[in-house]
Amino acid sequence: MNSMDDTGVVAGPASGRTGHTHRLRGLAGTGLIAALAAMVATTLAAALAQAVGVGFEVPDGGETIPLSGFAVVTGFFSVVGIVIAVALLRWSARPAKRFVWTAVSLTAISLVPPLLSGANTATITALLGLHLVPAAVMIPTLARSLRTRTD
Repeated sequence: MNSMDDTGVVAGPASGRTGHTHRLRGLAGTGLIAALAAMVATTLAAALAQAVGVGFEVPDGGETIPLSGFAVVTGFFSVVGIVIAVALLRWSARPAKRFVWTAVSLTAISLVPPLLSGANTATITALLGLHLVPAAVMIPTLARSLRTRTD
């Protein structure tokens, strides 16, 4: 069904969908690039921490967290953040504001497990920092993309 607006231009049913789909794809693409950057930054920061003597040994099992583990977990939770951003773009009137609030809250919650891990002070400090590195990449990037895509 077509409708005519005030200018006399006929708008078909798909005209709004195309713009919305484009915004969702743009946000997802920006998010995936940011996720790759966050994975690289976190893995490099973990490697630097290891180079200065931080051991990422988990006290319960005695195993050491491998560098690839930092990349995989960062990638997984970055994708979770992208999904949240896409959902907010789709269903929220103020997606950027809600995304920042949600992402900062989830980041704060993610800081609890290292504090409860029983690891030594250097490992806990490094793990806390390694939670903040991807947050510093992902949150501003997705929030900025949500703002520019909803104007």
